[in-house]
Amino acid sequence: MKNFVNRFVELLIKTKKEVIYFFKNNILFSAFVISSLINGILLRAFTVKKIMSISPFLADLAFILFVGSFGYFFKPKYRFRYYITWSIILMLVCLINSIYYTNYISFTSFSLLATSFQIIGVSDALQTIMDLQDFCYLWAPIMLIFLHHKLKKNGYYSHLRADKNVKVAVLKVLVAAVIVTAFFASTLTGTDISRLYKQWNREYVVMKFGIYVYQGNDLIASLKPQISPLFGYDKAAKEFREYYKEYEISKSDNEYTDIFKGKNVLVIHAESIMNYLLDTEINGKAVAPNLKRLASEGMYFSNFYAQESVGTSSDTEFTLSTSLLPASSGTVFVSYYDRYYESIQKSFKNSDYYVFSMHANKGNYWNREAMHKTLGYDNFYYYDKDYELDDIIGLGLSDKSFFKQSSKIIKKIKDDKGSYYGTLLMLTNHTPFEGLEDTTDLDLTYKYTKTDTTTGETSEVTNNYLKNTTLGKYFTTAHYADEALGEFINELDDEGLLDDLVIVIYGDHDSKIKRAEYDYYYNYNPATDSKRKDDDPEYKEFTKYDYELNRKVPFIIWTKDKKISKKINKELTFPMGMYDVYPTLSNMFGVQVSKYSLGHDVFNTNEHFIIFPNSNFLTDRIYYDSQNDQATMLDENAVIEGDYIDKFRERAEREIAVSNDIIVHDLIKKTEESDKVLKGE
Repeated sequence: MKNFVNRFVELLIKTKKEVIYFFKNNILFSAFVISSLINGILLRAFTVKKIMSISPFLADLAFILFVGSFGYFFKPKYRFRYYITWSIILMLVCLINSIYYTNYISFTSFSLLATSFQIIGVSDALQTIMDLQDFCYLWAPIMLIFLHHKLKKNGYYSHLRADKNVKVAVLKVLVAAVIVTAFFASTLTGTDISRLYKQWNREYVVMKFGIYVYQGNDLIASLKPQISPLFGYDKAAKEFREYYKEYEISKSDNEYTDIFKGKNVLVIHAESIMNYLLDTEINGKAVAPNLKRLASEGMYFSNFYAQESVGTSSDTEFTLSTSLLPASSGTVFVSYYDRYYESIQKSFKNSDYYVFSMHANKGNYWNREAMHKTLGYDNFYYYDKDYELDDIIGLGLSDKSFFKQSSKIIKKIKDDKGSYYGTLLMLTNHTPFEGLEDTTDLDLTYKYTKTDTTTGETSEVTNNYLKNTTLGKYFTTAHYADEALGEFINELDDEGLLDDLVIVIYGDHDSKIKRAEYDYYYNYNPATDSKRKDDDPEYKEFTKYDYELNRKVPFIIWTKDKKISKKINKELTFPMGMYDVYPTLSNMFGVQVSKYSLGHDVFNTNEHFIIFPNSNFLTDRIYYDSQNDQATMLDENAVIEGDYIDKFRERAEREIAVSNDIIVHDLIKKTEESDKVLKGE
């Protein structure tokens, strides 16, 4: 026993000496590994709040060790260039994802680099969306630069030979990386590996695999448009056929079938308009009075959610048009615009409608000029091609000028083409919600009467509590957008276009404003001109679930036709998603719906639910957060069967997978072609 103890002590002493020797002779490598590892931990601390989990720590460490080992193939004086390059790359991975998560509650994708020109358009928003914590990752490359200069000054590199023990050093690091990887692999389950491959549950992947493995895997996933059609087609086609055999789309009449048959339709894509705006007043003035009026006069879906992913507005357009979900990696408008899709535009076109779209921005924004042709639009009117740029606000032509000029074009379309289906994309209420602060009639101050506790005297106090906040700016631009919409309705009426027209309005996505801003807004204390503390009796907690459920957007169907208006005038509170729009509207207008729709005609089902692209789902009973495997009860009196969550969780995974396979493998086109061959056509 004594000999064993002595040998064990000797081994520890020897190992300690070797570790110290390795670090002394590999200072730059060690600094690179430790700094990159700390940044990965900081990112998880600021985002998913999982800093104690061993799995992402091991994954990050293994990745960094593998990357770091290749530095030994460079001469000592050149190794710094290798490590500083990788340090900057990994720092940017953390920085960009930190900013993105704070604002979008998700992690970014390499595929967004393909749409980097979009960032130029919203570069002014960076000062709005960046927090002080986002700069903390910069310390890693800065520290490495200072360390390099100090080592160089002390003659450290001259003591190292380029060819000495290179193989041994690389081997040691690689062995360490393999050991760490093995430990990490032992913590994984089949579900973990499946979610890494599918990539749609980004938050879960980062919580389990760390930020560096996630981003490396995302790089591979971003190449899917080029390589995926070559692999996995047979399996994807089999699951595709099985899904639609089980969930076959069949037309069924209801009380709203053909109610709008023969009517023209304008679909208004209301940029960043959220549902709560309809009931929001600032100092007694309504933020969105026109939307509220249209909702009260028409059919109003008050529990409606967009199902967008990283493609935001473009994802919404795609989902509404096709009744499919956004791509799991990248954006359909940019990466998969050359596939074949069944769409609501093609359905109206097949019913002899002239189908067009209009936008106050450039045609290449989100690659719309190409994708709108794919969706089936006959014409795309945009920016400087078809409009006079007489009033620029934010990213392009102001909503008021856009609508005013569009009404003239629509009048000509009706006269020349007859029946029409048009999509109008609003713009002014786009982040960073600036340019209207000094022109609005919304008073963003807080006025109250203050009483002196000593003298009892009262005085009127005015606080600029919303003046310089993103939320305050959002109220301003949303109010302007609402005014523009009201003026547009009047202009259509003046042109004689309302009599045979149905107007469909939807918010394309939420405003992406941070939860902290809402927390401040709902808990503002005028007496201190600051947010109430959480121990204040009047403090109202605005939780993560409150934030998620607050992201709903309005969906309104309105017509001037009094006879029809009476039949549709109601508020519907059941859950509805963007992918339900195509099946629902096609039945109401009497046009063919795609047999590949994932959504439903909401009037033909008793089971209302929404699948989100990150695998969260919402029913009339619960909201399920798949990242944390937690459900929030929405109806306290609801009865939840034992397999209720599992049933919808399985449905969510199948819908996401089938939708993504349709997009990546162009399954609709290939299946239709295959069926024709089998039928001998």
